[in-house]
Amino acid sequence: MLEIHLPDLRRGTLPILGACTLSLARGEILGIIGPNGAGKSTVLSAIAGLGMRPVAVQDGDGRLGRSAIGFLPQAYAVRSAMTVLDCVLLGRHEALGLRIPADLVGEAAALLGAMDLGALADRPMQELSGGQQQRVLIAQRLFRRPRLLLLDEPTSALDLHHQLEVMVLLRTHAGSRAMPMIAALHDLTLAARLCDRIAVLAGGRFIAIGRPAEILTAGILRDHWQVDAEILSTAGKLPVIVPHRLPREGRPACHA
Repeated sequence: MLEIHLPDLRRGTLPILGACTLSLARGEILGIIGPNGAGKSTVLSAIAGLGMRPVAVQDGDGRLGRSAIGFLPQAYAVRSAMTVLDCVLLGRHEALGLRIPADLVGEAAALLGAMDLGALADRPMQELSGGQQQRVLIAQRLFRRPRLLLLDEPTSALDLHHQLEVMVLLRTHAGSRAMPMIAALHDLTLAARLCDRIAVLAGGRFIAIGRPAEILTAGILRDHWQVDAEILSTAGKLPVIVPHRLPREGRPACHA
């Protein structure tokens, strides 16, 4: 079990989150969702050690330092002539020297293949699209093998095919390496498919944490996203969100 002890977090004078503790099992993916401005990115930045106040992250082996926490923020653009393969290899720069071990090159190449990027290994990063760069940087963070991985909107620039591809890869790495992950996500249906549990951040606190089917309810969507929605279910009993309309009191007036 990994525990994250968060202090009171603020953005200027605006309260983002009251002091609390998040717990994650090994290999678990926790999604943080919430309306715009709730503070999802602020929480991830704080856990990554980039906030104004220290956050204690501990597992059974002791406290995790910043080097053991991988973080992919939303601002992911890379304007560099380094190749795609070199960018992934930099994820483990401490192990690199004048000669890069063949096993590291093979592992990095395998990750690029899993991301459908193998043909771009020698391409300069600055020539890639935003979605391609996003996948390269996810591969880089996975290549580092952190003890906790934080992802801020990891599929925001991806088409449907590559969203599914990235989800499979993240799930595989979380399970095979017992690597807990926290992902901030806007797409609620995607969050239900990717995450083991979901935490709803709103009004300066986590109002609910649990399995997607328990958390993604019409009441929560109405109260915090201000939409009326139908909650469908996949064959695997995962919720699918279909927003229908604004609540009656939130609809714009019609004039003849």
